[in-house]
Amino acid sequence: MNLIRKSPIEALGYGFIPEPNLPAGKNEYYLRDQQNKSGITYRHLSAYEIEVLVRNRNQSDDWNKLLVSDAFNPELVKNCKFFGLVRIGKLEPYCLEFNNLRMPVGLYNSTIISSDFGNNVVVDNVNYLSHYIIGNEVMLVNINELATTNHSKFGNGIIKEGEDEKVRIWLEVCNENGGRRILPFDGMLPGDAYLWSRYRDDIALQKKFVEFTDRRYDELRGYYGMIGDRTVIKNSRILKDVQIGEDAYIKGANKIKNVTINSSSDAHTQVGEGCELVNGIIGVGCRIFYGVKAVRFVMASHSQLKYGARLINSYLGNNATISCCEVLNSLIYPAHEQHHNNSFLCAALVMGQSNMAAGATIGSNHNSRSADGELIAGRGFWPGLCVSLKHNSRFASFTILAKGDYPAELNIELPFSLVSNDVSKDELHVMPAYWFQYNMYALARNSWKYVDRDNRIDKAQQIEYEYLAPDTANEILKGIAILEKITGEAFYRKEGKPVSEAVARKKGKVLLRQQDPVIEGLEIRLENAENSQRPVVVLKAAMAYRWYVDLLEYYAAREILAFCERFPDLNLSRIARKLPEAAKPREWDNIGGQLMEKDTVRAILQQIKKGQLRSWKELHNIYRSQSSLYADQKLAHALSIYKSTSGVNLSSDIKAVRQLLEKSVTFRKELADRIHESRAKDYQNPFRAMVYGSDDELIKVVGDLRSNTFIQENQKAFRKYQKQVTALLED
Repeated sequence: MNLIRKSPIEALGYGFIPEPNLPAGKNEYYLRDQQNKSGITYRHLSAYEIEVLVRNRNQSDDWNKLLVSDAFNPELVKNCKFFGLVRIGKLEPYCLEFNNLRMPVGLYNSTIISSDFGNNVVVDNVNYLSHYIIGNEVMLVNINELATTNHSKFGNGIIKEGEDEKVRIWLEVCNENGGRRILPFDGMLPGDAYLWSRYRDDIALQKKFVEFTDRRYDELRGYYGMIGDRTVIKNSRILKDVQIGEDAYIKGANKIKNVTINSSSDAHTQVGEGCELVNGIIGVGCRIFYGVKAVRFVMASHSQLKYGARLINSYLGNNATISCCEVLNSLIYPAHEQHHNNSFLCAALVMGQSNMAAGATIGSNHNSRSADGELIAGRGFWPGLCVSLKHNSRFASFTILAKGDYPAELNIELPFSLVSNDVSKDELHVMPAYWFQYNMYALARNSWKYVDRDNRIDKAQQIEYEYLAPDTANEILKGIAILEKITGEAFYRKEGKPVSEAVARKKGKVLLRQQDPVIEGLEIRLENAENSQRPVVVLKAAMAYRWYVDLLEYYAAREILAFCERFPDLNLSRIARKLPEAAKPREWDNIGGQLMEKDTVRAILQQIKKGQLRSWKELHNIYRSQSSLYADQKLAHALSIYKSTSGVNLSSDIKAVRQLLEKSVTFRKELADRIHESRAKDYQNPFRAMVYGSDDELIKVVGDLRSNTFIQENQKAFRKYQKQVTALLED
């Protein structure tokens, strides 16, 4: 049966902190007084003010516990019940208006328990308001319950004094079995979530992450909920243990419980109708609308949940959008797009710049004896319409999957690939470098749009959006080796000659470098790409190989040019002498969207274990310091990659630098042309044009290709690149 406790009416509004949890010499308001930084000086009511309040049908258990500012107007408080210590700031005869909601300043028709109010607030028809500190010019209208408990954590994964460990809130990201669970905390960055969810065999490291989180807060009971200045909450049902920043807007929410809602004047957060949010952290600038359900979650800044989306046991990165679909047990990096009512993402690590098409069911079908599968997708992951995948699967950066049910686990190591399921031949097809050959517009626009949409105010982590970066360059380098090996194997298999891997790779390199026509007659198979007995066939290997090699050359040229921009007063000869020596290419990790050398990451983790890094704040400072080093590290990496493919050390060869830069202009022009051509195909396709009555109507609906802003910007960028290279070579 329900346990209903009885206590004297005089106790209502008092004893918020239980006696055993109250420090010696402190009263139950000591934390409240620390939290309230309004600067308002409160006083007791005058006899006249009490008379006015009573005449206006107000009640109080003790009028001496109702404190007010000197600018308090009792005429603006009507039909309210007060219990415990209530402190009210300035009330003046104004009305406040926000989005066509116009209400008079004052407190009306509400039950108020032990709370503080700033200046000129609007509180009307709040049925139960308990233990809150309300900022200035806040509007609270038509709310059933707005309350804080003495053990509130506001969504953080901590426990309070006297609580059992089992009440701690965890996020079970990346795996449904909880084996990668992490503790949410206000201010958690994507990199934090990633580092914590990995290295599960390192018990000491995992313990340090828990200590970081516990050290960020204390175990004290008695913190009040806070609502920042100018926040508006209207027509909502239950808000319990919710911390809300300034300039937030909440309308029509069903239930918000144990949540921190960050908001600021330059990045305000909104929660709309029908939303139910439990056990979560919401960053600044977020949008949550129309029937959203989120439980055990973190939303990083400027992310969105819309149209009935469900986000459960997951971390959603900055500038990401999920609508109309379900996401469970996932860690999603910044710049993720997921729409449409039948999309589903489960137990996945998705590394950003990703897009889930309609009907994509990622990870919904476990094929082990327990729900413990995982999927890892590199940057730019794009499963097409109605794609169905199995755990465990892993995808290189910028993998796109054509429509289809993929019957077995996949391990796609070739970046920028189109993966397709040929049911008629019972084959899996992989076309590396697909994007550059056939859809350069979408690839380049992907990088451009996310830079343009990065609204983060605090950029502690430098998120890499460029498709050609250290992570993808390393994947391309590996892809070159794979293509050489499997092409050589295909050649000798056709000849009926078994050979070693070294011999096969040597032959494959010759065939691919020469773009030998014999390649067209080979069946080039990719081993260990699918957990099945059917063949996995690589399409257009020669085309992909050329793109891979040219991209790595361009990567080096581009980074040299960026280096020149950092030293504009130096000529090319002096720049060349300042280039770092090319060493062996370093491995890189994607830490929440920020690329870092693996050696650096290992060093950071060792610092954490040794106690040299003692808090999340200190780790965030490391992210910032690494951001400042990134440009030079990327240059060194590009030069190392170039040496590994060409054998040339550019730091000691000015002639090679000049030749590389000259060649890069031609390649940069090809990229610009491919961007235009791939978009132009949409205008030339008769099946697209047939729904329009004329060419003029087509242009009116989809826009004029000649006016395409992105293409214009890209052409402008090419001309700038060409001009910079020309100026360097002439110097």
